[in-house]
Amino acid sequence: MSELNFVVDREKCIHCGKCSDDCATGIIEFDREGFPLVKSGNEQYCMKCQHCFAICPAGAISICNKKPEDSDICDNNLPTDEQVLNLIQHRKSIRSYKQENLDKATMQKLKDMLKYSPTGCNNHKLHIALIDDIEVMNRFRNRTNNTIKKALLSNKWLPVSKKFEKFKQQFIDGKDVIFRGAPHMLVVSVPVTAPCAPVDPIILLSYFELYAQSLGVGTLWCGFAEIALKLIPDLCQYLEIPDGYKVGYVMLFGKTDLKYQRATQPEDYDISVIEPHEIFPATFVDKVKRYFWNALR
Repeated sequence: MSELNFVVDREKCIHCGKCSDDCATGIIEFDREGFPLVKSGNEQYCMKCQHCFAICPAGAISICNKKPEDSDICDNNLPTDEQVLNLIQHRKSIRSYKQENLDKATMQKLKDMLKYSPTGCNNHKLHIALIDDIEVMNRFRNRTNNTIKKALLSNKWLPVSKKFEKFKQQFIDGKDVIFRGAPHMLVVSVPVTAPCAPVDPIILLSYFELYAQSLGVGTLWCGFAEIALKLIPDLCQYLEIPDGYKVGYVMLFGKTDLKYQRATQPEDYDISVIEPHEIFPATFVDKVKRYFWNALR
C-alpha cells in the first residue's frame, strides 16, 4: 500500500468532485464508477496538504492515515471582521513582563496551535524550540548576556562586539538588553533546503502572535535574540536546533501588566492601486536596478 494511503469510503462518497477540484497538484482523478483516486505513479507529487480530506462534505476520504472522524468540525461562527481588526489594531510589542510562568492551560493552547501554521509548499518541517519555564529561560538569558558581555569587554570576538557595541554599558550594568525580562521564548528554525525558507518562520510567528494576544499574552519580535543565536553556536546547540537548519526568527512572550487604552495611529503605507494598462518591457538599466534591489539582504 502507498505511504500516501489515499482511501475512499464508497458508501459515503457522493461523487461531488470537490476533492479533485481543490487538489493543488491535480493528481486526483476518477475511476469508471466515479470514485476519486490518486493517479497511478503520482503519489510523490502529493503535498500532503489534506485539502481533499478537509473539503469532502461526506467525510469519505482518508489520507496519510488521517481519518475524518478524528478531526474537529469547522465552526462557521467566526469572529466578526471588526473583532479581528480590533485585535490587530491593539497588538503591541511588549517589553515588560511578569516574572512568572504562564498557566499550563494557556501554554498548552499556544503549543497546540503551532501545527496549524502554513508553510510554503506545505513543507511543514520547521523546528520549534520553546522555553516554557522561567527558570530555564533565566539560565538561557544569563548565559547569553554573560557571553556577550565578555565579548564586549575583551574586544576579541569581533562579530558579537560589532553588533552589540552601542549597548556595551547596559550589558556591563546587568540590563537585560536582549530578552527584556520575558519568561518565555519561541525560536523557529527552518531547513536550509526548504522551498520558502526565509518566510516560513515569519508566517508561523505571525499566527502565534495574534493567537497569543487573543489570550492576553504579551509578545515581542526579538531581532537581538536572532542575532545572538546566529553568532553564538552554543545557544543553538542548547535549543536542540538540528543540523541543516537555520534560525528563522525569535519571539518572546509572557504575562504582562501593561494595559493600553487605545490604538495607535500609524501612518499609512504607500499603496499603489494598479489600474488596467499595458505592461511595457523594462529598460536594461531598470532591470539591473531591480535585480540589485531584490538581491539585497
